[in-house]
Amino acid sequence: MTRPTLLLAAAIVLLPAAGCDLITGTKDGPAKRIEALPRQLTVAEREVIDRSNDFAFELLRQVRAQRSSPNTFISPLSASMALGMTLNGAANATFDSMRATLGFEGLTQGEINRSYHDLTDLLVNLDPHVDLLIANATFARQGFPFVPSFFDSVTTWFDAEAKTLDFGDPSTIDAINQWASDNTKGLIPQVISDIDPYAILFLLNAVYFKGDWTSQFDKANTSDSPFTLANGLQVQVPTMHGKVRYGAHYGEHVIVGELPYGGQAFVMDVVVPSDTATLGGVLAGLDAQTWADWTTDLNDVDYNEGEPRPIALPKLQLQTDDTLNTPLTNMGMGIAFDTVRADFTRLTPVRPAWIDFVKQDTYLKVDEEGTTAAAVTTVGVNALSATAPFVVDRPYLLVIRERLSGTIVFIGAIGDPRAAD
Repeated sequence: MTRPTLLLAAAIVLLPAAGCDLITGTKDGPAKRIEALPRQLTVAEREVIDRSNDFAFELLRQVRAQRSSPNTFISPLSASMALGMTLNGAANATFDSMRATLGFEGLTQGEINRSYHDLTDLLVNLDPHVDLLIANATFARQGFPFVPSFFDSVTTWFDAEAKTLDFGDPSTIDAINQWASDNTKGLIPQVISDIDPYAILFLLNAVYFKGDWTSQFDKANTSDSPFTLANGLQVQVPTMHGKVRYGAHYGEHVIVGELPYGGQAFVMDVVVPSDTATLGGVLAGLDAQTWADWTTDLNDVDYNEGEPRPIALPKLQLQTDDTLNTPLTNMGMGIAFDTVRADFTRLTPVRPAWIDFVKQDTYLKVDEEGTTAAAVTTVGVNALSATAPFVVDRPYLLVIRERLSGTIVFIGAIGDPRAAD
């Protein structure tokens, strides 16, 4: 089990609704509000978070563009960590392109590794009422020549389990899938179905998040409510209604709401476009600075002293899987997938070696008690010789983040809450 790093993303949606009883605290009792991080972030860490959040928004745009489903849900944190481990094996132009795509241009390998390590350390045990787990692992082909320092780096800085397995043995597939299942509490039971004859290494990152709302919804008040799709069609979706304390921001083209979990270090932000805007239009211009402007201006309601406000939020349950090769290529790291130009000589002396695929499996459930989310990002490396009250009633952005540092853990674009994928 490791710690989270630079890109945490979380999002949730708020809506006005009929008045109902306020349910305060979690099943473990009232949560004490967390007012500060255990230590101050360094200037470098703040810069890394901003860069990482830019990576989060661009990755969401790219993945959404390739999906036919109305919903997109990813963990930029998980993708960043899996690729951050892989970066330790890249060299020359391949290293430069991957580093730039992840948002770390100008930083050394040592600075990047330490940023992942220290920020993860800072966040994992921040809120006792929120369960945040991060795990990393590498599964290497038995008998293949690797550079030993690569595994030294990923075990030291990413707390990765490093295993060597017989890739010809069918039980290896079971072992990799079992690791994914174990580290997402069974939510993601399978990440691979076969092993390519040229595969030499799998790098996996798993993120699991479970947070109970600081103020929960009463299940008795959940009912179907109208939701307008991007094409203008109005449908009925199961919607939770209640009165909760939340912050809100009103911008020119968006309404941003925030619902806290547990001790309020982690929150779900919901961004609802105005009547004259679209979700695609909002996403097109979204960057770390705009996001910071929105989320630092959530001053409409004080969590502790403000009057509970009516809210209506769709229930959700999604399970997705996306291959990230094309999005990451569009973002600038295409050389890493190139069977001729890729340079992973810090991973193995054998050439050519390249990234065959980057795949992410995700799970999201939003209900009256809170939110459960999980992601596993799998990087497969091959070598040639290897074998104010507002209503969420239209497509919206969902972000799960750690509030005090601004780190995004999960991010999603929800076009139809009825769609399971």
